Amino acid sequence: MATKPEQVRSVDPLDVSRAALYRDDAWHAPFRELRATAPVHKVEHSDFGPYWSISSYKPIVEVESLPDLYSSQAGGITIAEFIEHKDAVRMPMFIAMDRPKHTGQRRTVAPAFTPSEMVRMSENIRTRTSEILDSLPWGEEFDWVDTVSIELTTQMLAILFDFPWEDRRKLTFWSDWAGDIELAKDEAHRAERLSHMYACGAYFQKLWDQKVGQPPTPDLISMMIHSDAMREMDHLEFLGNLILLIVGGNDTTRNSMTAAAYGLDKFPDARGKLETDPSLIPNAVQEIIRWQTPLAHMRRTATRDAELMGQQIRQGDKLALWYLSANRDESVFEDADRIIVDRPNARRHLAFGHGIHRCVGARLAELQIATLLEEMAARRMRVNVLREPERVAACFVHGYRKLPVTISSY
Repeated sequence: MATKPEQVRSVDPLDVSRAALYRDDAWHAPFRELRATAPVHKVEHSDFGPYWSISSYKPIVEVESLPDLYSSQAGGITIAEFIEHKDAVRMPMFIAMDRPKHTGQRRTVAPAFTPSEMVRMSENIRTRTSEILDSLPWGEEFDWVDTVSIELTTQMLAILFDFPWEDRRKLTFWSDWAGDIELAKDEAHRAERLSHMYACGAYFQKLWDQKVGQPPTPDLISMMIHSDAMREMDHLEFLGNLILLIVGGNDTTRNSMTAAAYGLDKFPDARGKLETDPSLIPNAVQEIIRWQTPLAHMRRTATRDAELMGQQIRQGDKLALWYLSANRDESVFEDADRIIVDRPNARRHLAFGHGIHRCVGARLAELQIATLLEEMAARRMRVNVLREPERVAACFVHGYRKLPVTISSY
């Protein structure tokens, strides 16, 4: 007797968590429809379970402004459920904490990113940026992602952590594994990810042990050791915060640096305006970060029943805040799909989040990208994209694997 074929669940065209949308750069249309017709939309079935899709600017700001109602701690910060299976390991991090614990731990690392620290680090950032740009082969094909974006951001992370220079690419490797939420769908990859995170923790534990009892130094590990809020962290909480700082410092800056090369090539009018007037660089940095939005979403969990733009949110519901979509909201950013280097409100972007969880390292990311653009301008260096990039296939890190380019003079 013939068996009944298993019923295949149809794909919700408005389920914007599908990895293929980002791999193929095909996310624009579904988000445009969501913003126009259902900015607060319930997706009943996805690979990550049911969730609310929050896709326009105003409701995302509302959710971010109510951190006690919409918790970062209750379910974590991504729509992937790394903590809901039998062998789950919790790695607490302050971005996924609520007040008051979030406040104390954030205050610990915040001094690494103050304006005075930016001044202190700026010369080093400029020197390293200059060295990498001066090493590039003019007129020959190379991968911008690996040669420029990854190398610059990984060097910066090594300095922030006082990490052994010769092992700095380990930071890139761990960041890529930590930030890939697609791994949550598969038990084997989930286990492999965990093993890499433990290796990361073991390496950093040695660095921690070397600094215990030593005078304070201006690196993040020393700041944790000398902080009342963080010195008594257990191993998993230490590891969670390390992963947060590695992914936050790596993926966001590196993918915005690649967006600077790719996006300015895609919009030659914007590139020409910037080449003619380098004083636009600070604003262009904000615009490039808005246009790229290197982390596509953050997740919140409702702590009680609530109403959001007429929709009934229930206690325990998962909300995906699509910063990527909010930064293309035409009601806020006119002609939002284009890079406009002199856009008057570019700084209103939500790529760094909003409210108490706004990215603690935002100033450092801006400084690194601005320095890159300034040093390119000083060399009259233009990046020419040869082929479409290879993109990250994921709905969390919105980024690039490879970008084949040449450089020429203008």
